[in-house]
Formats: sequence, C-alpha cells, structure tokens
Amino acid sequence: MAYRLDRSAFHAGTFEQTEQYHMACQPTAYADRLRVAAYLNSVAYRYDPDKPPRLDRTAFSARKHTS
Repeated sequence: MAYRLDRSAFHAGTFEQTEQYHMACQPTAYADRLRVAAYLNSVAYRYDPDKPPRLDRTAFSARKHTS
C-alpha cells in the first residue's frame, strides 16, 4: 500500500508564528495537559478512561541504595 503525503495540509512558518499558535491553541494549565495525556494514553492502549488498568506492583521492586 502506497502512502502519499498531502503537502497542502501544512505550511512552513516562522518561529514567531509557531509560538503564537501554541500559546493560543494549547491548554496552558497543568491539569488540562494531564487530562489530555491521560486521554491519549487511553486511546493508544485501548482502555476505558474512566476505569484505567491497575498497576501490577509485583513487576517492580524497590530497594535502598547503600553507599
């Protein structure tokens, strides 16, 4: 299957234009960013965002460093 790049979808811009776009279009509060990240993780790993999977604590161990 051949993929084609749609070159009309994007355009080159200056650093100032990019900075203005990100300041206006992206959430600035950390809570909003975390909410978006949690949603993207749920989509990527296919789990319900309201009921995330539990961490398997038997897979990790913690120990104290001694010097």
